[in-house]
Amino acid sequence: MINHAELTMLTDFYEFTMAGGFWNSSVKNTVGYYDMYFRTVPDNGGFVIACGLESMIEYLTNLKFDDEDIKYLGSKKMFSEDFLEYLRNFHFECNVWAVPEGTPMFPNEPFVTVHGPVIQAQLLETMVLICMNHQSLIATKASRVVRAAQGRPVMEFGARRAQGYSAAILGARATYIAGCDSTSCTISDREYHIPVSGTMAHSWVQLFPTEYDAFVAYAQSYPDKCVLLIDTYNTLKSGLPNAIKCFNEILLPMGHRPIGIRIDSGDITYLSKKIRKILNEAGFPDCKIVASNSLDEYIIADMLSQGAQIDSFGVGERLITSKSEPVLGGVYKLTAIEDEKGNIIPKIKLSENVTKITTPCFKQIYRLYSKETGEALADVVTVHDETIDDTGDITIFDPEFTWKRKVISNFSARPLMQQIFKNGTLVYDVPNIESVREYCKNQLDTIWDEVKRFENPHKYYVDLSQKLWDIKQKMLSEYSM
Repeated sequence: MINHAELTMLTDFYEFTMAGGFWNSSVKNTVGYYDMYFRTVPDNGGFVIACGLESMIEYLTNLKFDDEDIKYLGSKKMFSEDFLEYLRNFHFECNVWAVPEGTPMFPNEPFVTVHGPVIQAQLLETMVLICMNHQSLIATKASRVVRAAQGRPVMEFGARRAQGYSAAILGARATYIAGCDSTSCTISDREYHIPVSGTMAHSWVQLFPTEYDAFVAYAQSYPDKCVLLIDTYNTLKSGLPNAIKCFNEILLPMGHRPIGIRIDSGDITYLSKKIRKILNEAGFPDCKIVASNSLDEYIIADMLSQGAQIDSFGVGERLITSKSEPVLGGVYKLTAIEDEKGNIIPKIKLSENVTKITTPCFKQIYRLYSKETGEALADVVTVHDETIDDTGDITIFDPEFTWKRKVISNFSARPLMQQIFKNGTLVYDVPNIESVREYCKNQLDTIWDEVKRFENPHKYYVDLSQKLWDIKQKMLSEYSM
């Protein structure tokens, strides 16, 4: 399993050059606030599922510098001895807030906020982004695939195509949180208790004298979990007849019924219709049809719209790598500092590219839910100490097109950001994976179907509070003069 105690040095080198420079400068003792968020949704989708918090917690809990780390940094001849000594005695003391894993999130909303000495908070950037970007990306893709399957089980089959072993392990975790039913990645079952599934490869069939011999051997080995891969030679002329023969001559006399057959090539929609009819006529209407072979949400949706008789899907490379758009461009930006008296001073980054202009301040996110339907109506990003009164109406407005206003009534307002670390100590009760999975499902149920469309999803309202908008506009005016 991943040893988080050995990941301290998994960071961009400029984090160390900045931290070392802070140590030597007037900002050495400055306390800052940093937000991690994303700007655009992969695949032009409606939302991203936040995932990776548990990995980030494990990293921060084990964050320390050992003698080899200090020796390596010293060899660069760039850092002062007292800075290296600070790292040698490093003690994590930041405050961290985050949204729970499984929360649907929208552009420019903070997933994570880190508050603490800038020397420490800056050093966290790379790993915070690694943890949150990757697993959120894969969870989001998995959610799309699961929704395309329309209630049919989806098995994650991508370990061999994942971009590294940690991507296979943690990717499987993310897919399960987002709704996949099982994984082929055995270590993910051992470490995270994700149901593991798998039967045979084509090589199993090829190794035996005949296809029928291969099926018999498998059925005798696993009579209560018999799923046969039938497309090694000829799906309809060889594979399916031999599977039915094996069911009748081996499984039934043993007192077992087949679980299913799997097809991994050819026109799966066409084949599944033929297979279903033949299986039913042979007395096996309960035998499931499993489909695999470079599937994604679009292919699955097309297959089902064309009447494919598929009971479950094995989805590999296009899921575990999010092949259609393999990057979630999360960023980690300074949004405020504290003065000597502890007053919060907002900070902003400007750009000619307006999408890169940051939103200043230490913030909270409120999600507004309809009291009648439970649906999420809008999010309001506020200054951290604001509260939203949900006993009456609220008027929200688009932060870019301010004339677009909406009055929301009969709603409840719930803060999304929760404190994870307080002065470096974990204060969050980390939920088990089944609880996260259930939370994710429940939260997705609150999102409008129109927002969950694959093509041209409805834009969900994410607005700034009047107070936060005023602060941002004032800073924009000051810095543009």
